[in-house]
Amino acid sequence: MRICIPIPCFFGDMDFVEAIYKVKELGFDAAETYNWKNLDLQAVRNACADTGVELLSMCTTEFNMTNPEMRQKWLDGLKESCEAAKAAGVKRLITQVGNDTGEERAKQHESIVEALKAAKPILDDSGVTIMIEPLNTIVNHPGYYLWQASEAFDIIHEVNHPLVKVVYDIYHQQVMEGNIIPNITNNLDCIAHLHSAGHPGRIELQFGENDYKVIFRAVDNAGYKGACGLEYRPTLGSIESLKRFKEIYMA
Repeated sequence: MRICIPIPCFFGDMDFVEAIYKVKELGFDAAETYNWKNLDLQAVRNACADTGVELLSMCTTEFNMTNPEMRQKWLDGLKESCEAAKAAGVKRLITQVGNDTGEERAKQHESIVEALKAAKPILDDSGVTIMIEPLNTIVNHPGYYLWQASEAFDIIHEVNHPLVKVVYDIYHQQVMEGNIIPNITNNLDCIAHLHSAGHPGRIELQFGENDYKVIFRAVDNAGYKGACGLEYRPTLGSIESLKRFKEIYMA
């Protein structure tokens, strides 16, 4: 499993290109980010080529799939984001599905599925994978629609397209339902990326209630070939936190 550094979590105050070089200096070969609007995409691509650090994912500009009336706006944002991803050399985009509109859940579920089906021509043209993300509604994202991993996997099966997957966030799912290892290892066909953090607090992995050594070993043994982003708030300082991560989990 590759380890991926979300640049806004660790180096949000640093010039983005400089942050790519810092990721390389610290011994990692993968990074990700969220908002791409203010990035010099060609400069980012050049820095990745120079360092060998792959920028694995960015986010779409629109997070509103639960409301059918917003579908075209979401599709327009997806198209723009896919073009940006191609310019930066990024192969995956994360999208949140949006808040619960108050409509029947079955209808919101259908709206998400239909939005993703409508996205197929955009994805086929770009070759970019889009990843929906279940989030926790208890601590960080009250009102968000998609919190259950099983529903996310159901959506992927209903859409049935190789460029539509899930980013499975271990922290969010620990808050909501636990059962982390079986939910990952039994659904690798649906998962393109992982996120991680220690719970409670969304901090370093070693300070939380999950044994990430056990989780990482089980996921590797199940044949997962993707990456895991360290999407947490470093309490030790960014550089020291990443050094400690390597000592504990990559030794």
